[in-house]
Amino acid sequence: MKSIFEKIIDREIPSDILHEDSICIAIRDIDPQAPTHILIIPKRKITRISQTEESDEKTLGHLLLTARKLAQTQNLEAGFRIVINNGSEGGESVPHLHVHLLGGRQMKWPPG
Repeated sequence: MKSIFEKIIDREIPSDILHEDSICIAIRDIDPQAPTHILIIPKRKITRISQTEESDEKTLGHLLLTARKLAQTQNLEAGFRIVINNGSEGGESVPHLHVHLLGGRQMKWPPG
């Protein structure tokens, strides 16, 4: 069964796409936790960060560099946060690795 992200990548579910290339897609989160909340999702399914392998290094680096570029285009020069949830206790709700880019407000520490 496909995850919601696989359905978005395959255009089975509409989404507000902000970036797409051969490695990833970036969309606006439908339940934003900040004024800017973007999800950067690898097209090749990686279930979670704890299950990555050395061969995923290029993809993982690409996701972070894409987050940096999106932060620039979204005018987040005052600051932003990058989050990757892992497992149910880590807040993971979709078993398909993705990077959250959050900004546009003061972030608090420690996070929730």
